[in-house]
Amino acid sequence: MYHAHTVICGAGIIGLTIARELVKAGCDDVIIFDKEAAPSKHASGRNSGVLHAGIYYDPGTLKAKMCLEGNRRMQAWCEERGLPLFKSGKVIVARTDDELSTLDELERRATANGGLVEMIDQKRLAEIEPNARTVDRALYSPLTSVVDPKRILDAMREELETSGKARFFFGTRFTGAAGANAVTTSQGEIGYKLFINAAGAYSDRVAQAFGIAENYRLLPFKGIYRVLAKPAADRINGSIYPVPNIKNPFLGVHFTRSVHGDVYVGPTAIPAFGRENYGLFNGMDSEILSILFRDMRLFVNNPKFRTIAMEEPRKYFFKRFFEDAARLVWDIRPEDMLPSAKVGIRPQLVDVKTSQLVMDFVIEEAQNSVHILNSISPAFTSSMYFAELVVKQHILHS
Repeated sequence: MYHAHTVICGAGIIGLTIARELVKAGCDDVIIFDKEAAPSKHASGRNSGVLHAGIYYDPGTLKAKMCLEGNRRMQAWCEERGLPLFKSGKVIVARTDDELSTLDELERRATANGGLVEMIDQKRLAEIEPNARTVDRALYSPLTSVVDPKRILDAMREELETSGKARFFFGTRFTGAAGANAVTTSQGEIGYKLFINAAGAYSDRVAQAFGIAENYRLLPFKGIYRVLAKPAADRINGSIYPVPNIKNPFLGVHFTRSVHGDVYVGPTAIPAFGRENYGLFNGMDSEILSILFRDMRLFVNNPKFRTIAMEEPRKYFFKRFFEDAARLVWDIRPEDMLPSAKVGIRPQLVDVKTSQLVMDFVIEEAQNSVHILNSISPAFTSSMYFAELVVKQHILHS
């Protein structure tokens, strides 16, 4: 039986940043275990790499409180270590007159959250992003940046291993709770004084093994991307986003120039049939029937989800995907958009009692354990600040 003072399930961005904070706070005996062979195999390594700047989130929520400060810390950390960082900026454009009121609401939220944004006219937009199109005005976010998530995760792993205070157990799958001070895994039992659930797409299952979070289930949404060929890619300077439906937690198909110069278009938010359903059929598992049941229940009871379920699957078809993206720019042709292997799963938390999509991060405690649920966007952006608050408010105080 292995043993450590603190055991963390999940080597994604949340697990690694919490481990870093624990080490900084004086904990010198941490085990981080993960079912994969390395970090970055799922959401933390498959996202767009955009560091958001506190625009979308309702003031007062955990997302609003943590996003902007998390952005600043991650940028500073990347600069300190010479990791790729592209200070791209972002424009949010309106496709119709009806979206202008939401654009104004985003400006209000960003200002309330302490963010730096500027409402710009079409002339100023043309200076920043000449190919971006909008109705009347657009919102400019100069603090939005782009990073390489995989490089960040690798650097954090190296930092933790070098400290001598953290051990990684890869290829180790959580299988259950064994009383108040141990978990069972595919590699045997691991004992602990404190257990932290940072299992991402499986965090609800892990929490329920501890007898909590019974009203929550994670519902997977698939994010498909395409990549722009040249010279079309050269006409995108940074990031171009649409005005989103702020009643839903998705930001819509957008253009993002990566730190390596590629321009990606996406992602979609298609209801998926498995927590790792990255292909059309690949990744479907025995949970497909329960996922379909939850989808159907939400479809009947939740008008917001019903809109997503009716609109997003159409984007599997290139024509619909292209039309959605083309509304954001002046000049693009179907042949400019090439297939991309990039695809991610967004594990969205659902309250099955109320049939509502959970819009904020959720942290729950059980005996000798802390559970991080709904660690979705902007979780990567927020992670450094989020981890500090988790350690201070949910670990050190207890």
